[in-house]
Amino acid sequence: MTVRIATWNINSITARLPKFLEWLESAKPDVVCLQELKCSTDAFPYDPVKALGYETAAHGTGRWNGVAVVSRIGLDDVVRGLPGQPGYLGEGAMLEVVEPRAVAATCGPVRVWSVYVPNGREVGHPHFTYKLEWLAALRTAVRDDAAGARPFAVLGDFNVAPTDDDVWDPSLFEGATHVTPAEREALAALRAEGLVDVVPRPLKYDHPYTYWDYRQLAFPKNNGMRIDLAYGNEPLAGAVSDSYVDREARKGKGASDHAPVVVDLEL
Repeated sequence: MTVRIATWNINSITARLPKFLEWLESAKPDVVCLQELKCSTDAFPYDPVKALGYETAAHGTGRWNGVAVVSRIGLDDVVRGLPGQPGYLGEGAMLEVVEPRAVAATCGPVRVWSVYVPNGREVGHPHFTYKLEWLAALRTAVRDDAAGARPFAVLGDFNVAPTDDDVWDPSLFEGATHVTPAEREALAALRAEGLVDVVPRPLKYDHPYTYWDYRQLAFPKNNGMRIDLAYGNEPLAGAVSDSYVDREARKGKGASDHAPVVVDLEL
């Protein structure tokens, strides 16, 4: 059985809906993990996605976050939010908010988590501490699935570049988030639960970045970062037949600032 899974920070499903539907028809993924929906759960465009044969488990509040799993091979055992997920007490807020940054589902033979890791803002900021706490909660949440016999993957926008090779100019990121030892150690701790990067180097090009800023011609210059990742357990990693970053989906007016990451499995 061939299964194609993907992850894509869509940067507003409402704004990118025509591009997303076009991509579903052309790339034909079986499962897509989406991040940064920027819509509430109820406002997700279920009907046009369903018309192409896909079910959706969405989790959002209408702000800048929100995640979803979109599948045409089944959608069972949905979990919205990480068990034990920390909340964030924003500036001026009276109560901690548990943000919609994770959703899991079983899609046919595969179980997936779609995750949107907090940005961290800047080193030393409370949001940076929140980011590390969130990654620790993710590690706990995936432990049992990662150790199981069922193919399992956690995919999404991790807001961490695993190595210096995953940013176009490491010198520009000194002292900034996304590249700190603490963030990379948190990713390494997650992988230590039995997960591996299933989009290894080299691909068809030297630098398979997944995110490029809209400003300063970052995409044409390939001034990017690889922060959208796919980590799978041994049963899933052993079934990978191909993987790629779909740079074509980043091109053109009105595109997301991220490209989809696609993984093909032979199960």
